[in-house]
Amino acid sequence: MASSGPTSGKKSLNTVTLLFKLPYYTQWGQSLLITGSEPALGSWNVKQGLSLSPVHQDNELIWCGKVSVAAAFTCEYKYYVVDDNKNVLRWEAGENRKLVLPSGVQEGDIIEIRDWWQDASEALFLRSAFKNVVFNATEGVKKESQSASLNKSLDPEDIVVQFVISCPRLESGSTVVVTGSNPQLGRWQAQDGLKLTYVGDSLWKAICVLRKSEFPVKYKYCQISQAGNSSLELGPNREVDIDLSSPKQSRYVVLSDGALRDEPWRGAGVAVPVFSIRSDEDLGVGEFLDLKLLVDWAVNSGFHLVQLLPINDTSVNGMWWDSYPYSSLSVFALHPLYLRVQALSDAIPADVKEEIQQAKKQLDKKDVDYEATLSSKLSIARKIFNLEKDKVLNSSSFKQFLSENEEWLKPYAAFCFLRDFFETSDHSQWGRFSQFSKEKLEKLISEGTLHHDVIHFHYYVQYHLYMQLSDAAAYARKKKVILKGDLPIGVDRNSVDTWVYPTLFRMNTATGAPPDYFDKNGQNWGFPTYNWEEMSKDNYGWWRARLTQMAKYFTAYRIDHILGFFRIWELPDHAATGLLGKFRPSIPLSQEEFLSEGLWDFNRMSRPYIRQEILEEKFGSFWTVIAANFLNEYQKQCYEFKEDCNTEKKIIAKIKTSPEKSLWLEKEDSIRRGLFDLLQNVVLIRDPEDPTKFYPRFNLEDTSSFRDLDEHSKNVLRRLYYDYYFARQENLWRQNALKTLPVLLNSSDMLACGEDLGLIPACVHPVMQELGLIGLRIQRMPSEPNTEFGIPSQYSYMTVFVLPHVMIALHYVLGGKKTKEEEVVSTRL
Repeated sequence: MASSGPTSGKKSLNTVTLLFKLPYYTQWGQSLLITGSEPALGSWNVKQGLSLSPVHQDNELIWCGKVSVAAAFTCEYKYYVVDDNKNVLRWEAGENRKLVLPSGVQEGDIIEIRDWWQDASEALFLRSAFKNVVFNATEGVKKESQSASLNKSLDPEDIVVQFVISCPRLESGSTVVVTGSNPQLGRWQAQDGLKLTYVGDSLWKAICVLRKSEFPVKYKYCQISQAGNSSLELGPNREVDIDLSSPKQSRYVVLSDGALRDEPWRGAGVAVPVFSIRSDEDLGVGEFLDLKLLVDWAVNSGFHLVQLLPINDTSVNGMWWDSYPYSSLSVFALHPLYLRVQALSDAIPADVKEEIQQAKKQLDKKDVDYEATLSSKLSIARKIFNLEKDKVLNSSSFKQFLSENEEWLKPYAAFCFLRDFFETSDHSQWGRFSQFSKEKLEKLISEGTLHHDVIHFHYYVQYHLYMQLSDAAAYARKKKVILKGDLPIGVDRNSVDTWVYPTLFRMNTATGAPPDYFDKNGQNWGFPTYNWEEMSKDNYGWWRARLTQMAKYFTAYRIDHILGFFRIWELPDHAATGLLGKFRPSIPLSQEEFLSEGLWDFNRMSRPYIRQEILEEKFGSFWTVIAANFLNEYQKQCYEFKEDCNTEKKIIAKIKTSPEKSLWLEKEDSIRRGLFDLLQNVVLIRDPEDPTKFYPRFNLEDTSSFRDLDEHSKNVLRRLYYDYYFARQENLWRQNALKTLPVLLNSSDMLACGEDLGLIPACVHPVMQELGLIGLRIQRMPSEPNTEFGIPSQYSYMTVFVLPHVMIALHYVLGGKKTKEEEVVSTRL
């Protein structure tokens, strides 16, 4: 067994030995270690942690390690799986373990700590969604001291056993006992069992003294309800034994038994955008305070969760485009669209009340008029602000809000002012304000400026949005309903965040997704990709701040496009579709790899392959017009794009603005698609930063460029294509996710769910399982190959099953030719 020599803190005469034991099966080249908060356990430095050694015991592999510490030793710790160089391969889920030794330990005592690896599925219930909302069974329960004490002196035949069990799913008013085969545990009579006390963090503990002759002892944990009904945990009996043959036996045994074994918990919920939660009180659109009504409906329907779309401000363009909730102006600010103006004041003047009623008559319709509703709300809010600004801005509640949120609130308010002043959110057009600095910000928002009230108005709106959403969130918690938010993968390139933190984003790129079943051209969302290297310098502070802000309202959240934390589909900013992208990070194909296979004509493979017969096939007799306006013939019957239309965005611009546009006015869409096809007719994409590196074009075998190659070149490209997309990146992507995702998960106590749809690398689901991330399954988008529709009963436990975005009515399946969805309904229901 491994031993760390030094004790914690100063050398004490009263030292004891901690003996850690954990059953865990490893693979060849792997081992376990403990690291914790004290120097004896490495001070959270894995390289200096306590190494454990394996011991075979019956059918188990037990990892053991000793360390000498002071008798008053306390610490937090965790188990890690490492390789031979102590590089972390995985770590147990859940919160840090807390070790407090029983009082009364004597010099030379051995305290044996028997732990179980904390699985991700168990750790789920320690998140606030369950611990503080759905169950919340320990609210009002008296919390006892972590340190257990004995009321009797020990003789040589006594062994002190401490039972520790986690019970996050305890029914309200219940207590926990341990019952078992000996008198101290009630001889299997639950009412006579050893009663445990609550010590916090869902943990229950009890201590008892057993005689050596009583071992082995069989036992189980049991819940006893307020009415006196007992419920024994599931599974086989637990057992504790001691090695009586050892010359120096453990005097104390701490049984850290994981979680009380119970039936797997399952729940249901509803996903709905805030703008769709309509009520008699709202003005033209669903509002934060309408969530209370939805929570009541959820409770009456037996639902435990309400999931929302993103609720951050998206006011980038000043028009209906901004109704898209995933392109945020600020990842911190809430959207003014969801403000209830009637709740801004208790003293709204009669004329403003009349204006509100008139607006309701005009805007309370089936479909939301985004522009008119937002404009009306802001206009009304300004009038109320002008009447009561001194009262609100000087209130202690507002001052506290400003103090706690000024890091993002001040830049947001300044951005909104500059956006309206310059009539654009494109901050590169703001002259001397295009480059953000704190000095410029402070001058811009300082007292005495002509626009000071404008700045304060944005503070005021955000303050009331915060108050109203906080009210709704507190109501949901009180009703035991999880409020689940949505964490978008990107931000708008013309946003507060790209203005304030430009180095965190790759502004010459765009985020998207490769082609799939639904879109052969892929997706281009337009967001700049993240500069993860820069973000890592402050341990991803921007992300941590985002999650901290979300946790003020939500107890669970959905990570939009979680694949982006493994790798992102990165496109050049001149792309309009999502086809000509590459994964970032990724290991590209090198020029040397191709040369070693006899492939050397990189221009042929990476430039658009345009031949006269291709033009004739695609455009018919109109091909000569296309060639004359968009292409140059660089050799007989071989063409390349002109400089003014050699990207997708340039093509779009030229089609719309060319003096010759009257020639193709009626064919504009088909011509644009045809030109895109020509531009995308490549098999390799050259790296813009290193011309000796290449990326295989997605679905390269679908191109005529590939079709016209010789068989040897085709075979080489097929093999390298598979290697790039499905083999060589896996470890890189796994390590990338393990750098970023744990930071998100540890930034708050919220329950995290990952949207893991699309082209899924093999490393994704194992990493999600290790980290305790719940996955997403949509029946008509199964992740399993060669499967048309998923079977929910076969989904793993760590899964959220979501119905498709577009549902069909059951009566549609009667008669006629059936769609795929209708076929499933008629055959499986």
